[in-house]
Amino acid sequence: MSADVSTARDGQDRAGAGNAAAPRVTFPDEPPVFDGANMLMRFVVDLDGEPVVCAITAEALEDHFGADSALEAVLSAAFARGRARICAACAEAIRETGGSVVLHSGRFRAASG
Repeated sequence: MSADVSTARDGQDRAGAGNAAAPRVTFPDEPPVFDGANMLMRFVVDLDGEPVVCAITAEALEDHFGADSALEAVLSAAFARGRARICAACAEAIRETGGSVVLHSGRFRAASG
């Protein structure tokens, strides 16, 4: 079952533009892929029917999701534990940027504090 997070625009019209429909963001059940060269876990997000590759840093998984090392299996387990929170943060970041994002540790500090 995929996670479905519909992101909402801020409701403000911009320079005469009408209210755009909120993008539909879903998270397929595919596991993330380890990118050891960049110390990231990459995952696919469906943004309005188009695949978009996003990522979360190993540091964020260590700082906020209980990973005690940067080993692939440990990061994958941390991602699985924090999936709901990661998906919510990713949807919010996509709303802000309109596309692919890399989630850093600071995004989770700001959200929890």
